[in-house]
Amino acid sequence: MALHASPGQQAVAEQIRRFGARATPARIRVLRVLREAPTPLSHGEIEVRLGDMALDRVTLYRVLDWLVDSGLAHKSADASRVFRFSAAPAGEHASHVHFRCEVCGGVYCLEASLPVVPQLPAGFSLTRMDFDLRGVCANCGVNSGGANSTARAK
Repeated sequence: MALHASPGQQAVAEQIRRFGARATPARIRVLRVLREAPTPLSHGEIEVRLGDMALDRVTLYRVLDWLVDSGLAHKSADASRVFRFSAAPAGEHASHVHFRCEVCGGVYCLEASLPVVPQLPAGFSLTRMDFDLRGVCANCGVNSGGANSTARAK
């Protein structure tokens, strides 16, 4: 990391290091873009926001996959089946329930406990458990009149 790194870059780098990973320039730049975005971004939108610092497509996909796998970012498909990415709140992403908006692709962390883990067969080892609720967020429901939100919940 350069000596003239901004406080924002330093914070992002430290966040990545807490996960035992190298804070590469690519990881730092992509996570900063996600943290600064007001809404979830597609791969193409991230490329545009990186501007002159754009990464090749494969590197960007690898960085995004790593951020999601590490819990620093969320990945969700929107209504058009386009994957969108957003930074996990404060980057501290323990296991909990998520609500994913099917319209905008937004991911919201909910204060709810996960269901009980079912009995696993002998020799099985649980490494991760995801629990997602899907529907329409308040913003998208207001913008679309909310007509379909009750139909989807049934």
